[in-house]
Amino acid sequence: MNLDLFSDDGAQAAKPSSPLTADALRAQQLRQLLHRYAHCYYTLDAPEVPDAEYDRLFRALQSLEDINPELKTADSPTQRVGGAVLPEFQTVRHQVPMLSIRTETDNEASGASAFDARIRRELGLLEDAPEIDYVAELKFDGLAMSLRYEKGVLVQAATRGDGEYGEDVTHNIRTIGQIPLQLPHDGVPLPAVLEVRGEVYMRRDDFDALNERQLKKISEGAKGEKTFVNPRNAAAGAVRQLDSNIAAQRPLSFFAYGLGEVSGWPTPSVPYQTHFELLQTLKAWGFPVAIQTQCVKGASGLIGFHEHIAATRDALPYDIDGVVYKVNDLSLQVQLGFVTREPRWAVAHKFPAQEELTTVQAIDVQVGRTGKLTPVAKLAPVFVGGVTVTNATLHNEDEARRKDVRVGDTVIVRRAGDVIPEVVGVVLDQRVENAEIFTMPRICPVCGSEAVRDEGEADYRCSGGLFCSAQRKQAFLHFAQRRAVEVDGLGEKLIDQLVDSGAVRTLPDLYKLGLTALVQLDRMAEKSAVNILKALEASKDTTLPRFIYGLGIRHVGEATAKEFAKHFGTLDAFMNAPEEALLEVSDVGPVVAQSVRAFFQQSHHQEIVAQLRACGVHWEEGAPAARAPQPLTGQTVVLTGTLPTLGRDEAKAMLEAAGAKVAGSVSAKTSYVVAGTEAGSKLDKAMALGVPVLDEAGLLSLLQTAQSEHRENAGTDSQESQP
Repeated sequence: MNLDLFSDDGAQAAKPSSPLTADALRAQQLRQLLHRYAHCYYTLDAPEVPDAEYDRLFRALQSLEDINPELKTADSPTQRVGGAVLPEFQTVRHQVPMLSIRTETDNEASGASAFDARIRRELGLLEDAPEIDYVAELKFDGLAMSLRYEKGVLVQAATRGDGEYGEDVTHNIRTIGQIPLQLPHDGVPLPAVLEVRGEVYMRRDDFDALNERQLKKISEGAKGEKTFVNPRNAAAGAVRQLDSNIAAQRPLSFFAYGLGEVSGWPTPSVPYQTHFELLQTLKAWGFPVAIQTQCVKGASGLIGFHEHIAATRDALPYDIDGVVYKVNDLSLQVQLGFVTREPRWAVAHKFPAQEELTTVQAIDVQVGRTGKLTPVAKLAPVFVGGVTVTNATLHNEDEARRKDVRVGDTVIVRRAGDVIPEVVGVVLDQRVENAEIFTMPRICPVCGSEAVRDEGEADYRCSGGLFCSAQRKQAFLHFAQRRAVEVDGLGEKLIDQLVDSGAVRTLPDLYKLGLTALVQLDRMAEKSAVNILKALEASKDTTLPRFIYGLGIRHVGEATAKEFAKHFGTLDAFMNAPEEALLEVSDVGPVVAQSVRAFFQQSHHQEIVAQLRACGVHWEEGAPAARAPQPLTGQTVVLTGTLPTLGRDEAKAMLEAAGAKVAGSVSAKTSYVVAGTEAGSKLDKAMALGVPVLDEAGLLSLLQTAQSEHRENAGTDSQESQP
């Protein structure tokens, strides 16, 4: 979208005195819409519609003007290049205009073939002539920028603006670490004046972190703060800050892809003859150039690049909306020249739009396998991201309220790769009258149990647990897993069949299965069915910690289940314990205690436990274990990566036997992190927090030293207690 709001002389187009024809009226409406959308996109950094919608309207106006040349006005968006210049910034005139390139909207392979055929035709090449060399680049979704260097020193940075005049944003661009403030004077020679053209953008991870900070400010009551719609607008907003301190807090990045004005070479020869050589020269001067950039030959090379980038697009750390093809030979670029204000030697080849407009027909609430309630917008079918989308997630009540999505709204829907489609925003001026604000139900729409939201969490969850049919499969899988009650051979596919066929509804139904019911399932031979029945029988002999863990109580993990079993000794004592008693258990806080009480207050959960016992599921019980201090009592350890000789379970067992708690995440309260090969983010977080990091040898040494000190202390205590 490279359109301005004004004509060359700053005046709006005059209204014709005669009645408007249908085409003229439509053209006028399109111009008004496009001006408004461009103003919101470029000047306010608050887009009202997705790019695909703007592009459709733009092409419709182009088509009308092509058919009716008399409708083409000086202020038409088709006659301009960029956005409006904000009044707060000093105006900069580009000595070499910052032109846009033509967009190929055919996102199939034929779009690349058409560009190659057009170039060959313009050059007058015969069919058997050699293939043309092209440079294939990424089409970044950011803000075009021109950087002016004089004698190697950055003196000015300017936005594209309307292509001829831009905004001086030097104070903000200086905050971008990737942009050199001074170019090296050794190696590749420097011209006296050098304008480097490129794109300022924001990485997705930086964008997510920025929005998290914004949400925190909003929650703390900060005035005038907001979250950003997408990385492009967050980057544009940062570049246009009058206070560079604010811009410095919004992490921006830069890619170089071309030149503007260049003059005063110290040597007679320019150090590049092709566009690809130019990009390598930019790299030598210290500018980042996208590593995906390639030299390719002919239409087949362009098609291959387009398909490869389309397939890997979602793995990139930043947003793109297509690729760009440029004739590599600079002399051929000169020969091809320009048409209107677009170079003939380049084209942008777009991918299928990842954002589209559609309407919300209803808002349903779905219950996930873990009980999470998710509001889902039911949409009028729309083709976006390469597929037809009819549903889009609203994530949770807070997100639905923040975006203020209502039934009947026209919304922007986004889908990137395999990511679940989501509603990005609402087109408010198209809202229907009396549209009702969405409210999350306080009961589960599947089983009728209470929907609860823990303090500090964004999601509501069904409290029905084992009783809720939406959670059945997850409940069965959790109960039968190796670390819980363990039913060998009872995996996801078999559980799917059992639940879908109605053979089981609650956990006790597993122990009521007969051979006949099992052999009727797909791919279940009699021998396999017999093995499942044997595994079910063997699983009846379990332990109290495994049984507690297998119930799937929210927030009660394997280690916490062991602590409960040690502390209470019997299941009945655990089930009937008030919150105060639960809080006496090691490492149990209010959230876990409340979750346990809420679970057992559900009568259907008590009934399921009783039925499991009646089916013969049993374990040893006794008095609460004496809680003698262990060598690592009070220590919290996190395991990450692969250790040379110790398995994860073995290391965990050794630590727990020494009294340590083995946690799954790193925090400031973590005592040690034990890291093996391929350790990931947990190791990074430990180093950032200053948590001690041990390898396997360090772990064994810690255990040995702790045991020795514990024995010595125990011996001292024993001697001191003697008369």
